[in-house]
Amino acid sequence: MDKHLLDVAPLTDSSNRFGNLSSNLLYPESEDEVVDIVTKANESGKKLSIVSGGTKLGYGGLKSNYDLTLSLKKFSGIVEHTVGDMTVTVKPGTTILELQTFLSRYNQMVSLDPSCPSTATIGGTIAANESGPKRLKYGSARDHVIGMRVVYADGKIIRTGGKVVKNVAGYDMNKLFIGSMGTLGVITEITLKLRPIPKHTSLVMLTVREEALDELTAFTKLIQDSLLEPVSLEILTPTMSKKLINRDEYCLLIALEDVKKAVQFQEVWIDQHKPNEAVMTVHPNPNYFWQSFNELIPNSLTDLGESTHGVLKVGTRNLDVFPLLQECARIHHEGNLKIEASGGAGHGLSTIIISGNNANVVNAIIHLQSFASDLKGYAIVKHLPIELRKELNVWGESDGLFKLFKSIKQKQDPNNTLNEQRFIGGI
Repeated sequence: MDKHLLDVAPLTDSSNRFGNLSSNLLYPESEDEVVDIVTKANESGKKLSIVSGGTKLGYGGLKSNYDLTLSLKKFSGIVEHTVGDMTVTVKPGTTILELQTFLSRYNQMVSLDPSCPSTATIGGTIAANESGPKRLKYGSARDHVIGMRVVYADGKIIRTGGKVVKNVAGYDMNKLFIGSMGTLGVITEITLKLRPIPKHTSLVMLTVREEALDELTAFTKLIQDSLLEPVSLEILTPTMSKKLINRDEYCLLIALEDVKKAVQFQEVWIDQHKPNEAVMTVHPNPNYFWQSFNELIPNSLTDLGESTHGVLKVGTRNLDVFPLLQECARIHHEGNLKIEASGGAGHGLSTIIISGNNANVVNAIIHLQSFASDLKGYAIVKHLPIELRKELNVWGESDGLFKLFKSIKQKQDPNNTLNEQRFIGGI
């Protein structure tokens, strides 16, 4: 293994807190170097953790004693951009912000809005199947990938999909790797479909006190039954609303994107149909708001350990985000910890940030996992120090697909070389 790939500098304290890497950090800058690292690790029986920008070290995994860590941080850049076909091929270490900045020169974008876009990479976003509040219209990472290059544990390179939008016949192999947390292969190239940057954007905010939350719930359902096409319907708890817009109330964020007249028509409709108790505001700078919103969530680069932070991703039926966020507010008001939360009333995914001492954070996570289960949903721990993750079932209960995924892992990586114990069920 070439010496220029190896960095044995001691890890920072924050990195050690979250595990999922080793003190031997390897920084390949080409696919050939990735193949070399993976092949030699597999042949020598070494355990290799795969990371990209390093924002998700607290996401999954109960292992901190890997032999080597392959970081894709320096394996970045644009490979190919076909403006007319609206596709881009990019290396995995490219940050979301870098990618969007490049595409903006051509009035195009990738319709993904994961948290921490300034440091989160496209490789990590795809490996975790991340998304943000605009998932309602644009979907998750899985909906934007049309092709990839992947290095298997034995060094074999495969291509899934292609470089044009309509390319799939039969099973879409991309789906196998997206969201698998790097346990099946190392993604070295990603081709994404693009959209034009919208001509006009708006962010309508409706705030209500808790006693009027039922009316806001009914109004949210009315929007989804109407001809409106919101990009997001995100509910904020009062604590998160206070931080973002200085209003200690529940807040419904309605993002709109279209030509100016269509957006203005929808704004008028909302004003005419909103609950009487709701205060309506149109944000003067939607892009600035969403930038602030997406940088709120702690990750392993920003969580420096002043207190314990945990982040939950909760999936429920779409309107069940309302009772879930009410439960978060109730726990917060008990005073033992701080909870800030938001929920997508259109897609049912919520993000819950829990801050406090170790015991209270763990107890809150256990309670909210049970609460989500009672709603016929699930709760996954997206960020937490490794010692606390060992006290929890961070992926929740395994479903019927676990056995299938386990058999695929055993076939593709029989030596458990790649990201051992990083995914659901200890895969």
